[in-house]
Amino acid sequence: MYALLRPLLFKLDAEQAHHFTLDGLARAYRLGLLQKVAHHTCPAALMGLSLPNPVGLAAGLDKNGQYIDALAALGFGFIEIGTVTPKAQAGNPKPRLFRVPEHQAVINRMGFNNQGIDAMIQNIEKSRFNGILGINIGKNATTPIENAADDYLICLEKAYTHAGYITVNISSPNTQNLRTLQGGDELNALLSALKNKQAHLAAAHGRYVPLAVKIAPDLNEQQVADIAHAAIQTEIDGIIATNTTIDKSALGHHPLAGEQGGLSGAPVREASNRVLKQLLAELEGRLPVIGVGGILSGADAAAKLHMGAAAVQVYSGLIYRGPALVKECLRACADA
Repeated sequence: MYALLRPLLFKLDAEQAHHFTLDGLARAYRLGLLQKVAHHTCPAALMGLSLPNPVGLAAGLDKNGQYIDALAALGFGFIEIGTVTPKAQAGNPKPRLFRVPEHQAVINRMGFNNQGIDAMIQNIEKSRFNGILGINIGKNATTPIENAADDYLICLEKAYTHAGYITVNISSPNTQNLRTLQGGDELNALLSALKNKQAHLAAAHGRYVPLAVKIAPDLNEQQVADIAHAAIQTEIDGIIATNTTIDKSALGHHPLAGEQGGLSGAPVREASNRVLKQLLAELEGRLPVIGVGGILSGADAAAKLHMGAAAVQVYSGLIYRGPALVKECLRACADA
C-alpha cells in the first residue's frame, strides 16, 4: 500500500506529508485496519529492559506522543517519542524539512518544535500502549546554554513515571550551541546532575528508569573516547549513536546540499557506523549502545547488531520504505 501512496505523498511538501501520513496511520489504527506485525520472534535486553525485539522507532517522528498506539502496531520493539522541551515552542521557520530522493536522504532543521512536556504527558496517558516507551528530552531554544541543565531536569522529573527510559538529546544541530554539551566539563556536569536527579526519583517512585544520551555522527575519535569515558564515569545507562550529520558532502552538487539542518538517511550511514564501532570499542561492553542512522534495509539493521549494538532505531528509512522496512528489519534481526 505504501508503495502506491509514496508518489502522491512525495508531491506534497515534506512536512505536510509527514502530518498527513501520521494522521492517516492513526485513522487506520482506530478503524482496525492495521494488522499488527508478529514481533515476538527475537527478544532482546536493553538497559535492563526486556524488549520483544530490538527494532525501535527513533525520536523525531512523533514529537508529542500523539501516535504511539498506531506506530506500535507496525511491530516496533520499542517506541521513542520527542524531542520534548519544558515549554511549547514553534521551532524554526518553514520550510524546514526536505527530502532528497536521489540520495535516500532527509534534511531537517525543525528546531525541537513541540507542544511541551505537559501536553506530551496528557497524550501518553490517553495511549493504550504498554510496551517500552522512550521519551527524548531537550532544552528550549530561549534557554541560555549555561542553563540547559535546568530544562533537562524539568523534563526528566515530569517524564519519569511515564517512561520506560529517557534519552538526553545533546546532539541536534538545530538548536544553537546544543552540541557544545557533548564534551568537556559541560558533559560531565550535565550527566552528573541528571544521574543525581534520577537517583532521587527512583527512590521516590520505587522504580528505576534508565537514562540514555544521544550523540552526533560528526565527532572525532578523541570526542567519542571522551564521551564514552564520561558515560562510564557518571554511570549513564546507555548511548544512542547517532543523530543527524551536518556534513552534506555526500550530496555533492545537489540543489539542497546548501540547506541548513541535519542530514539523515543513507548518507549518514558510514559516519554513524564509524562512531558506533569506535564507541563500542571504547565501552568494552560496559554500556549498551542503540545504533541508528542510515538504516534503509534489514541488512543495514543487522549490520549494526553484528557490530555489537544492543538494539537499533529507524526513522528516515520509513519515509522511503514505509512499514515494510520494519518487517524486513525484524526478519533480519531474527536471522542475525
